[in-house]
Amino acid sequence: MRRIAAALIHHPVLDREQAVVTTAVTNLDLHDLSRSARCYGLSDVFIVHPIQAQRTLVERVREHWISGSGARRIPDRTEAIRLLRVVSTLAEAIAALGPDCELWVTSARALPGALGIAAARDLLMSEGPPLLLAFGTGWGLADSVVASAKVRLAPLIGSASDGYNHLSVRAAAAILFDRLLGDRA
Repeated sequence: MRRIAAALIHHPVLDREQAVVTTAVTNLDLHDLSRSARCYGLSDVFIVHPIQAQRTLVERVREHWISGSGARRIPDRTEAIRLLRVVSTLAEAIAALGPDCELWVTSARALPGALGIAAARDLLMSEGPPLLLAFGTGWGLADSVVASAKVRLAPLIGSASDGYNHLSVRAAAAILFDRLLGDRA
């Protein structure tokens, strides 16, 4: 199977009016994404943020769980947090995986030419270049990121009778990891 990594993008992302913005890092996202990624065998979790103070915050959290008191109290968390990589741009994350890295994007909204989960799972199980599965914070990835992707995945659709579809990014990532990489026995 190919090398698979995830990226949590804080810029460029959209706000509720569809303007391109930068969002703040959320501590829970760091923990939950890295733990989910570790459970499903991802190689890395890139936190993409253009603001140095936010990247420093992520590094401080990471170090607390790798070499600080968090590592002594909850060693299982250390394994997962080791997957975190902090970069300032999506291009840096892609470069870290190599020149042939494929960008796959997700969205809560329907994207043109989106690939369903079953077809995406088949692609993942075949040989191929490394891929970076990108998740957007705020109200989703900016159009420029979506346009640059090799694969656009179909949205996760819940079963709420009124059509409610507003998962946290960490919950959406965990569901998607399971659907794409989970045991289907």
